[in-house]
Amino acid sequence: MLTSHLRSRIMSLRFCANLNFMFTETDDFLERYRLAKAAGFSAVEGAFPPDHVSVADLVKVREETGLEQILMNIALGNAPEGQCGCAAIPGQEANFRKNLEKTVDCAKALNCKKIHLMAGKVNGPTTAQHDVTYLSNLKMAATILEKNNLLGVIEPINQYSVPGYYLSCYEKAIATLKQINSPHLKLMLDLFHAQHIRGDLTNAIRSYAPHIGHVQLAQVPSRNEPDTEGEINYPYVLHTLEANGYTDWVGCEYKPKAGSVQGLGWLRDFGYWSQK
Repeated sequence: MLTSHLRSRIMSLRFCANLNFMFTETDDFLERYRLAKAAGFSAVEGAFPPDHVSVADLVKVREETGLEQILMNIALGNAPEGQCGCAAIPGQEANFRKNLEKTVDCAKALNCKKIHLMAGKVNGPTTAQHDVTYLSNLKMAATILEKNNLLGVIEPINQYSVPGYYLSCYEKAIATLKQINSPHLKLMLDLFHAQHIRGDLTNAIRSYAPHIGHVQLAQVPSRNEPDTEGEINYPYVLHTLEANGYTDWVGCEYKPKAGSVQGLGWLRDFGYWSQK
């Protein structure tokens, strides 16, 4: 049971549905916006839209539903290894820039302010060339993002979920952000990945707070709703986020255990959707 103080703190956080994980009861990408709206969400996030969905259709459904688009992943183009991007992959620099420019255009059309700059998968050990490529691409990206008043976020992803992903270390992520030193490039703190990578979420939040540009959540290890059985005490963690100055959006990047709508009781129980 949450204390009244904890409820009041959590209620000022805002939660958006991740359309790649939630409302997958339909294969119709645009229909997921409508389902998210009907379920009570006011905002969404997710991957770059599939090729068969036009920007015009996205703008239309966003206007129809009134949903905010909070974040989208960078377009993938011909990135190697499929769904993981190419920012740290030598030889893919032109592809990364093309994908970024395409995503910027889409984000501006949707009034989306955040872009996840995915690093890519590495076959074998990370080399100095990967590091050089990653830093160079992110410096270029920061310049483009600044010109368009957008925020780029980088996300360490755990090696259990995505073996070989280049950025799987928070120390490397923070060092990279400090080296680039741009207000248009920040950290995406996915609490699911953070628990896998390093644990100790309280001190992680305190340490990374100045760099956090977006947060996502899911229970560990199941990747289900935050109130399901697992390693993370989410009422406490969400309070810790706010106590350390984070009051922005939290992405619901989890796999609904029994159904997208059926699993939304945690928002009520945690004190966010009092009307639900």
